[in-house]
Amino acid sequence: MMSLDQHKVYHEKQRWEMCALHALNNIFQDGKAFNKQKLDEICQRLAPSTRPNPHKSMLGLGNYDVNVIMAALQLKECEAVWWDKRRNPSELNLPNIIGFIVNTTSPIQFGYVDLPFKRKHWIALRQVDNTYYNLDSKLSKPVVIGSPEELLDYLKNGMNLKSWELLLVVSQQVSETRTWLKSSDQL
Repeated sequence: MMSLDQHKVYHEKQRWEMCALHALNNIFQDGKAFNKQKLDEICQRLAPSTRPNPHKSMLGLGNYDVNVIMAALQLKECEAVWWDKRRNPSELNLPNIIGFIVNTTSPIQFGYVDLPFKRKHWIALRQVDNTYYNLDSKLSKPVVIGSPEELLDYLKNGMNLKSWELLLVVSQQVSETRTWLKSSDQL
């Protein structure tokens, strides 16, 4: 993977436990797509009478769960499709997929020191100008994945990791028609 001139691609960097917020904004290539207040409102809507709210950190620093991501995508007329990691990514109809959100584990850091604990972390993968990028908010800048073929290899490698889960971000129409998947005669 090569580095990228970061002026071409929108990339939010990690602050607090806001990786879900950063992944959403990186998917939509828009720093104003979502903010902490909007995600907190979604949490409140999902669990209106529950304290503490089960969809975010008790400390109010983020750590939003998949339910918040799915509800946020719906506000943008999109859906999240959970990809079964037993399937081959070559079955994906890439032109109909807006981007990907990966949930994986990441070490907890105190300053520059990795602690022996891991937490869940959300990462966006997205195509911009015919090139796929890893837009992990913990990276200092976007990292080029490359062509569609290179993305499929990247996804295959990720699927081999026990801690890796993949969401496809698609329009509501693509979700309803299941055209995120190649038809069986194309396989």
